[in-house]
Amino acid sequence: MLPPAAERLVAELERLPGVGRRTAQRLAFHLLRVPESEALNLATAITVVRERIGFCQECFSLAEGDLCTTCADPRRDTTMICVVETPSDVIPIERTASYRGRYHVLGGALSPIDGVDPDDLRIAELVRRVERGGVDEVILATNPTMTGEATASFVAGLLRPHARVTRLASGLPVGADLEFADEVTLGRALAGRRDL
Repeated sequence: MLPPAAERLVAELERLPGVGRRTAQRLAFHLLRVPESEALNLATAITVVRERIGFCQECFSLAEGDLCTTCADPRRDTTMICVVETPSDVIPIERTASYRGRYHVLGGALSPIDGVDPDDLRIAELVRRVERGGVDEVILATNPTMTGEATASFVAGLLRPHARVTRLASGLPVGADLEFADEVTLGRALAGRRDL
């Protein structure tokens, strides 16, 4: 139905996460409607990001150069490392403006069913960072999923001899009603309660 070049664009857009056929078609038609310069700006931005962005040599987050902006910032607390699964997990933590330490991106979570073993992640690099010394606390901020919990447990076992290991608290979100909370979330909220 579409010309071959437009069909190819739709097919490529459809490969993006969360983009189905209809959304891909809408995006393709949008790109065909906008001025050529606007469409080419998008193409240039994609090309530039693919050429310039790599992984930080220290924490494995996204970087434009050898170090990411966090690792290059001398004001960051080097005694704390927050461990996350992916570079996108750094963004919400940074938005809180509550954490001033460094990060370590594992590159995923352990999942034997999917063939993801410890050697597939940046766990050994984390252990080496902590063993070098100077790290007082490692905060495990993996996702509260089965694979995230398994990863946190595995990493904690490796790091406990070298530093204090903590886990992000989990429980009820602000503004939630107790009657709508599931048992696991409510149980974690009770277990993680603190003094006022």
